[in-house]
Amino acid sequence: MLVILAANHYQLMAVIQHNGNKMNFENKNIIVIGGSSGIGRGIASSYIDKGANVCITGTRDKISDYDEEISENIKKCTYQKLDLSNHDNLEKLSLPFDDINTLVCSQGIVAYDQKEFEMGTFKKVIDLNLNSVMASCTFFQENLSKNNGSIVIIGSGASFHAVKGNPAYSASKGGLLTLIKTLAEAWARDGIRVNGIAPGYVATKLTEVTFGNEKRYENSLKGIPLRRWGSPEDMGEVCCFLSSDGASYVTGQMLTVDGGMSLS
Repeated sequence: MLVILAANHYQLMAVIQHNGNKMNFENKNIIVIGGSSGIGRGIASSYIDKGANVCITGTRDKISDYDEEISENIKKCTYQKLDLSNHDNLEKLSLPFDDINTLVCSQGIVAYDQKEFEMGTFKKVIDLNLNSVMASCTFFQENLSKNNGSIVIIGSGASFHAVKGNPAYSASKGGLLTLIKTLAEAWARDGIRVNGIAPGYVATKLTEVTFGNEKRYENSLKGIPLRRWGSPEDMGEVCCFLSSDGASYVTGQMLTVDGGMSLS
């Protein structure tokens, strides 16, 4: 009996080690667009934890221009300024590596106080949240195809249902859901997998209107079975999985990561 248990123990440890190796990103090159803050920064940090070379982008001149504390992991990233209000700025990127294994599209904005009903604001939100994602994916497609690369696009719960008072945000995130499926089908023959994450409540500047209000925050917890908000690092771990060898047979999917909020 002891011999059998010992054998099973070593088999289990071998499986754990094998699966762990699939989340090893040493010598892998990752670009996180919008990695300068919020969910994108958490994603970048998760890749650094797993040994990747990471380049993050943001709209400001340098990473220290952002309000968030700069962790040791983020210090290990290369920062590039990228303003995607003009998609041609992708041509100006000076990456620290030639080959790309994973592209993460984490760019996004939202406008409150009914401003998305104004056409100027509506177009601005759609252009960044949806159009610039397509521009980024097509820009890096050839490079990714050389490396059997993957794309992970950050959607939202709004990818599946409307958000009251935010027509542009809802339309853009809903558009990402079908964009992911369309690109996954079209680029599978090139060896590129395309997936997405639909986060629930995550404490970032985009959600400050809720988590910064005690009453709204407490009310939001009532709808989350796990009774907590997610963290940017929670999203980072799922993102790493989707771009890892462990998800090599997964494409065209948008994974909901919301603590169970969408169950009811």
